[in-house]
Amino acid sequence: MEEQSNVGKQTKYIFVTGGVLSGVGKGITAASIGAVLQAKGATVSIQKCDPYLNVDAGLLNPAEHGECFVTKDGAETDLDLGHYERFLDIEVTQKSATLAGRLFSNLIADERAGKFGGKTIQLVPHLTGAIQDAITLASEGSDIHIVEIGGTVGDYEGLSFVEAIREFGRKVGRDNALYIHVVYVPFIGTSKEFKSKPAQNALNDLRGFGIVPDVVIVRTDDPAPESIAHKIAMFGGVSDDAVLMMPNLDSVFKIPARIAQSTLAPILEKFSGYHNKPDLSKWTDLVKRQQADKEQSVTIGLVAKYLDNEDTYISVLEALKAAAWHEGVGLNTKWINAETANEADFSGVDGLLVPGGFGSRGIEGKVAAARYALDHNVPYLGICLGLQVAVIAAARKAGLKDANSTEFAPNTPEDVVYIMEGQQGKESTGGTLRLGDYPAHLDIDSLAYKLYQAQDIVERHRHRYEVNQHFREAIERGGLRISGLSPDKKLVEYVEAPACDYFIATQAHPEFRSRPTRAHPLFVGLIQSALKTRK
Repeated sequence: MEEQSNVGKQTKYIFVTGGVLSGVGKGITAASIGAVLQAKGATVSIQKCDPYLNVDAGLLNPAEHGECFVTKDGAETDLDLGHYERFLDIEVTQKSATLAGRLFSNLIADERAGKFGGKTIQLVPHLTGAIQDAITLASEGSDIHIVEIGGTVGDYEGLSFVEAIREFGRKVGRDNALYIHVVYVPFIGTSKEFKSKPAQNALNDLRGFGIVPDVVIVRTDDPAPESIAHKIAMFGGVSDDAVLMMPNLDSVFKIPARIAQSTLAPILEKFSGYHNKPDLSKWTDLVKRQQADKEQSVTIGLVAKYLDNEDTYISVLEALKAAAWHEGVGLNTKWINAETANEADFSGVDGLLVPGGFGSRGIEGKVAAARYALDHNVPYLGICLGLQVAVIAAARKAGLKDANSTEFAPNTPEDVVYIMEGQQGKESTGGTLRLGDYPAHLDIDSLAYKLYQAQDIVERHRHRYEVNQHFREAIERGGLRISGLSPDKKLVEYVEAPACDYFIATQAHPEFRSRPTRAHPLFVGLIQSALKTRK
């Protein structure tokens, strides 16, 4: 692979915007373009700029916005950063997540501190300047920096971001800024034709804000005729070669190869200066594993309470898929409503997974899932809250009938899970949980050690409550063993059930470190064990 150093070179910037509607696939597009450039040998960094007036994604409703992804340095971010990490196999930081709320908060704090010397603070140039500073900071050390602008061009709250990237292109020079606009073309069933007018209008909006895109990516549900691409090129002010039709594919991991084989490839080559052929073998190998005939399959029951939006658990689902591909096994995911869950739901699966979450809704169903797995030797993986309900289940099994978490039963005398020291009074505030990377020390004779093949490990966290070790004897009497602690031994990080073939839970969120080409050992272990006990 061609090696090129970034020392003394001007970083080049790719800006990805969206039109027509949100959720059009900007994040996957940005990550896939990054994967192609990375496969050419470029050092790629990536960033999401969200116009929401939130400081971070920590308090956003997961049922509406999908999962809250957590970076290694503890930023609570949009789920697109998970796409970035999975496609680029990097660990992004809080620099890669820029929300308008944080920028406004910082600007107002600086104004109150007198840092502007009495000047009038305005969206332009002060907010736009802050956006540009955030982009510059996030791009340090990279050959190519990709910036995805959240929302849809034309949204009121996003206007400052569009203006900021327009100005940014002038500052660094148009040779160093590439604008990609992702639009959607719907198919109208009654007339049986694709309609490009919404996309044309979206392009007009972008041009009205001073940006003529270099590339237009056209998203469709099904393949559209080339006449659509020609019409968009004509009315969008771009060449035919700069329009890439991107219908839905049966695997998002086909997108890097599709981009590399499209008319977008020479545009990226000319812009980036990387003219060598990209090594996309890991993606083609992954797709082959995905689509290979599977002799066996397993059914994993996901005991959850946000059932209207699968994006709420997208990293968990992707980690399960990666583990199944790693093992060459088909995967069926059975959604089990935690509010109505019963033994019939649990008995019909090969393994159970209880993911993280907050609030009391559905808790008893999750406790029941952990208890069922303990009693019936069903493969079980508990993540964050999944560990806490397992501890509650074990304590109740040992005779502590009131065992609970103070999150759900503040006055319980048997608080086997209780609030972290120093967290009292912060229950409804953002950015105050245990967030990001934390180390754990595993018992060398534990299942956890066997899976990780290491005694000292690091995983990402997002939680406020901890296991109360004053109840350790009862927890162990109920069938669990504490097999991993924080280095100072104050915090429980892993529990497992020695009497079960596979029952393990972690206070961390291992799904955030899973990769499609490098499955996480806890998920691999679940799939392997589920296969052995397949119904």
